[in-house]
Amino acid sequence: MDITIHSTMLPHDDPDASLAFYRDALGFEVRNDVEYGGMHWITVGPANQPGTSIVLYPPQATPGVTDDERRTIAEMMAKGTFASINLATKDLDDLFDRLQASAEIVQEPTEQPYGIRDCAVRDPAGNLVRIQEVR
Repeated sequence: MDITIHSTMLPHDDPDASLAFYRDALGFEVRNDVEYGGMHWITVGPANQPGTSIVLYPPQATPGVTDDERRTIAEMMAKGTFASINLATKDLDDLFDRLQASAEIVQEPTEQPYGIRDCAVRDPAGNLVRIQEVR
């Protein structure tokens, strides 16, 4: 079986702030930007990996979610406990320096006891973004 990872979904609640973070701070290209029914979906990804994307989606668009569940999702997003993603870069220090101006810092670059060096920030929606250094 030939299967690949095509995209992952992260919730967002502010299209302009999401674009500033994912496009401007992280350097991802914008592949799609769709508004429909008062909601906004943005697809971004690394220019050198056209087959892999992050879809920033409005969580209220998730089918089958009750109003109580929507409130819980909003509360978890506000606390930064709803969603996360792991990214990688060859120059962690340079990227971290750029992110300090545009993201909530959770962890500065750290050599982890399990063999990687990484940092962690929160995107504008509160999603945890861990970035590890490629060695």
